[in-house]
This record gives sequence, C-alpha cells and structure tokens, in this order.
Amino acid sequence: MTDNYITRGCLYKPAENVEEGKFRSACPGCNKLDVYNWLETIPDNAPAGNLVEVRFKNTRKGYYSNNSGLPLVKGDVVAVEALPGHDVGIVSLTGDLVAVQMKRYNVPAGNLKKIYRKAKPSDVEKWFQAVEKEPEIMCIARRIVSNLKLGMKISDVEFQGDKTKATFYYISDERVDFRQLIKEYADNFKVRIEMKQIGARQEAGKVGGIGTCGRELCCASWMSSFVSVSTGAARYQELSLNAQKLAGQCGKLKCCLNYELKCYMEAQNDFPDTSIPLETEQGKAYHSKTDVFRRVIWYSFGKDSENAVFIPLDVDVVKEIIRLNRQGIKVKALEASGNGGQVKKEPAISYQNAVGEDSINRFEEKQRKKKKKPGNRDHHKDSKEVQLKKSNESGIRKEARRHAESAENKPRNGRNDHNRNRRRGNREKGNRPEGNQPNPISRKNDAANSPVA
Repeated sequence: MTDNYITRGCLYKPAENVEEGKFRSACPGCNKLDVYNWLETIPDNAPAGNLVEVRFKNTRKGYYSNNSGLPLVKGDVVAVEALPGHDVGIVSLTGDLVAVQMKRYNVPAGNLKKIYRKAKPSDVEKWFQAVEKEPEIMCIARRIVSNLKLGMKISDVEFQGDKTKATFYYISDERVDFRQLIKEYADNFKVRIEMKQIGARQEAGKVGGIGTCGRELCCASWMSSFVSVSTGAARYQELSLNAQKLAGQCGKLKCCLNYELKCYMEAQNDFPDTSIPLETEQGKAYHSKTDVFRRVIWYSFGKDSENAVFIPLDVDVVKEIIRLNRQGIKVKALEASGNGGQVKKEPAISYQNAVGEDSINRFEEKQRKKKKKPGNRDHHKDSKEVQLKKSNESGIRKEARRHAESAENKPRNGRNDHNRNRRRGNREKGNRPEGNQPNPISRKNDAANSPVA
C-alpha cells in the first residue's frame, strides 16, 4: 500500500485528522526530478513571483499561477485547476527560480492554470482513494488490451485528484484504433478516459531503474526533456559501435552520449581528415585510432589490425605530412611523436591464486604477549645476556651428566680390571695398612676348617 505513495513523493499516509489548510507532504525531497532551490537562503527584499511548480505522479510536473497570493512553501499539497474538475499535487518549487525553470523547458508564461487553494482533508482523502485504485485498474486495463489483441502496451495509469478522470499511458510502434478500448474502459471504470502515447524513454523515466553506471537512471532522476541521440555521438568520442553497450534500458541509445559531445566536437575542430592516408617511401599509412584530448593520432601501414604496428603522431605532424603529400613529396618514414610515444608502459599485473593459503585459525584470538615496560630497554638486554649465559651453563652441566652416566653404564675392562686384580693380590700377600691386619687366630681357624685339597 505504501509503495503507491512513493511515486508522488509521499512515503506514508499521514493521519486522517489533519487540520484544514495545513496538510503537507511528509518528505518533499524524495520525489523524481527534484529541484534544489539555491535562491531560498539568499536574503532578498523583492516580493516573490506568483509562479509555482507543482509535481504529480512520477515525472509529470506543471506550472501554475498563484493569483490569490497563498503563502506556499515546498511540500504543500494544493488543489489546482484541471479540465474537467480539479487535480491535487505537491508544490516542488516556489520563488524566482520557477521562471528560470520555465525558460529552460520552453514553457510559455501566458495562460497558465490557477491554484485554487491548499488541499482540504476531503480533497486529500479522495486523492488517497484514487491512488490506491491505480494498481488494480492497471492490471484490468492490460487484461482488456490482451483480450482485444491490440498492438499496444499500457505502461502507467494516473488518476486525477478528484477521481473524475484517468489517464492511461501506452506505448505502441504502430497506429492503434482504440475506440473499442475506450468503451470497455468507460464501462468498467466509470470515469472519464484519456489515452496518451509515450515513447520508450518516457516509459523508462516513469518506471525507473539502475543504469550500467550504477546510479539511478537520468530520465528518472533529473531529466525531463529528451534529445535525440545518434550514432555520430559515439563516433566523435571514439567509442565502439556496439549496440549492446551503447543502448540503455529503454532499448535506445544512452542519453549520456550527448553529455560530452560538444567538448569532443570543439577539441576536433583543427584535426585533419583521418580518411586521408599518409604517403611514405615505405607505403601508405592508414588511420587506426585517435586520442582527442591528448591530440595524438595512431597510423599503421597494414590494414590488418592483428599484425599492424601502430605509430603515434602528433596532430601538427600529421597536418605537415598531408601538406607535403599534396605537393607530391613523400615522407621517408614515420617517426613516433607526440604524447603517444612518451607513454610509460604499465607493469603487467600477474595473477596469483591465493586459495588455501590462509590459515583456518586466522580469526581466533592469539595469546596476549606480555607488555614490555618502556623504560627498561637496557635491563632487557642484560636479562637476555644472563639468560644466554645460564643456558650455556645448563648445557655444560647436562653434557657432563650425560658423560658420567655413560661411564657408569660402560662395562669394566682394561685398566679397571688391572686395578681390581692388584688390590686382590695385596690382600693375599698381607700388604695392608697396620690398622687393617687380619687376626692370626682367625686365620688358623680358617685353615683348620678349610677342606683338604
């Protein structure tokens, strides 16, 4: 339901109990073809003009005279003169800038329709009822056209503010006899019917959309008058004549092709005729491409674009060569000149596949490192040296312990066995210290008890 009010610039339906004569649009700047009044903040003692710009559905606007002197500001909802009855719209511009807009769009200042009053609650309620009926009526209107098998398309329906007239906008490539269609519409809708034919550009402006540049369509945002666009505009700008790239959403050539056309035409005023080949001793050189604003023209000796070698020449150099050719003089060779021969080659961008190089745990929180005190840099150096010394000492100790353990586990042979035998022989000979001599009595007892050999 709220989408129906976007086309009028009202994003939602205000309260029902609005005061008479004080109803205003909730968002006066959200409409299509909005105009910024840059004269609004300039102090001026001169009385404001009686011209007012009023907007209606989508891109339709009208200019009216405020003969009654109503204090109108941008966003006020007003009832204006219509044929028949009255229509309801929203004020989009007031003051002296309205006359500038009328001059821009070639609107005659004489015989303008009048503004009756500010909209009353009854006018607003009837206007809302008409807006809510438009989507349903459009579906029925398209179904009737399909049943009558007419070569036309209903693109939009707009009700008048007093619900007495409905305007049907249609598109057709051929002439259509819709007399029977009007009878069907009048019987079904019970209002006055008006049929208005529009083009593909006007339909795109009413429907809206996003262009290839990524922004809202110009015809739906700020353009109100459409100028014919030809393929010559693309040729002047050295664009490829590709219909898919040059066409907009309406199927016609893009309107933006005309934006910079005058700049290109002025820059090419002193350019030579590129259809004339340059005659040299090596052969004829033909035009390949042109950089307008750098004033560089590329020529090649072969017409085969695949194997051709492009030579950049300045515009003045090309003029001089053409002048010499007309005198019957051929140039020895074409030497690169102008900005085209001084262009630096951009480094080639290589492709690198980085899939799988990132770690799965790259988003996990890493362990927090201990913060170092800012004033203890020398202390940290000393501590590092101490730690290194300790690690060396611990390594020496570990090495000594490892050698000791290997010595204990090593089998006793060699010198160790010799010492052991020497100690045994000393015990047998009795070569002991004085305090360790054996008792002679015990020795006799041992000899008596020993078995006889």
